[in-house]
Amino acid sequence: MADTDKYKQRLVLITGGTKGIGRGIAEAFLAMHDNVIVCARTSPDTLPAAGGRTASFIACDVKDPEAVKALITTIGERYGRLDVLINNAGGSPSADAATASPRFHESVIKLNLLAPLNLAQAANALMQQQPDGGVIVFVGSISGLRPSPGTAAYGAAKAGVLSLVTSLAVEWAPKVRVVAVSPGLVQTEQSHLHYGNEAGIAAVGATIPAGRMAVPADIANACLFVASPQAAYMSGANLLLHGGGEKPAFLVAANAGA
Repeated sequence: MADTDKYKQRLVLITGGTKGIGRGIAEAFLAMHDNVIVCARTSPDTLPAAGGRTASFIACDVKDPEAVKALITTIGERYGRLDVLINNAGGSPSADAATASPRFHESVIKLNLLAPLNLAQAANALMQQQPDGGVIVFVGSISGLRPSPGTAAYGAAKAGVLSLVTSLAVEWAPKVRVVAVSPGLVQTEQSHLHYGNEAGIAAVGATIPAGRMAVPADIANACLFVASPQAAYMSGANLLLHGGGEKPAFLVAANAGA
């Protein structure tokens, strides 16, 4: 069991922290007695809560650089510090790269690459002033490491995120650690939009060596670790969470005539 005393009273900002993976991450940090701020464009019906604590909410469109600056300025003025940034906000609808508009591609890259870069830059400026520095965690994706048909711009943006992590870790050391956590397939409240009904979700999960898709708590636990004192020497690295990966297609093809 983790030693919660090492986590108490950190100030943690989680972008896109009101639903899905982000909400799971927020709940995990709250359970460890951290003070958590979540941001999104609109306020949720309910805020993440755990361990008798509830997250605070600040509205922010992370694609707007001025809104991002205002967000970090507000946190600095209101709380006096920022210990952990979880750059989680992102995503993309499916689209054929051959026919998607330039505006669509620009929007996807803006959300998944430029927005987290702008947030990291603003957070770093605050963290560098703190005696203990801080930790910036980018939530990447398996899409940045393998073909991403149907979400090509998203995959390219996530690949860019991994490159950013290695560069920022060098530039901002030793005060600020920069790491990535890259999930594979994750089951959330929106999984039916991608995989269909429960049978479809189970069928997809069966293709993963672990026998299931990840759940938000799996990603949250990884974020807790990489942001913790136990990972103090981890920077410029990517923690891959894919349940063993994808079975090579040739294995199925080789037995097709059996």
